Amino acid sequence: MVSGMTTDTTTTTTPAVDTSVVDAYLATWNETDPAARAELIERSLGADLWYRDPMLEADGLEAYDAMIAAVQAQFPGLVMRRTSDVDAHRDLVRFTWALDAPGAEPTIAGLDVAKFDADGRLHRIIGFVGEDVPGR
Repeated sequence: MVSGMTTDTTTTTTPAVDTSVVDAYLATWNETDPAARAELIERSLGADLWYRDPMLEADGLEAYDAMIAAVQAQFPGLVMRRTSDVDAHRDLVRFTWALDAPGAEPTIAGLDVAKFDADGRLHRIIGFVGEDVPGR
């Protein structure tokens, strides 16, 4: 065992994952109506949101909303979709996604790892982008 690590010998069961929160988060990337996007953001993301991927970052819901609007302006008509099941343990999830025009090959694809807050919303999201993403 690595020094400083502990081994938890208790059995941990993974709670049922509410994929609707993950799917509402992904829908924020597609919603171009600001009011409707705000509702999706409120439903899926915690107030202390921290988002990072290799190209983008946002701290807080207003910054996240502005980031999404900028991505939509840069890539009009592209749709974000989940491309895997949601894998979970404890308060963490991971899933793969693709951003593409409907019916076309992905423009960009990746993997997100996210953490739920105490209210069941995602509040830490780390995105990985690229061809070598597992599950692609």
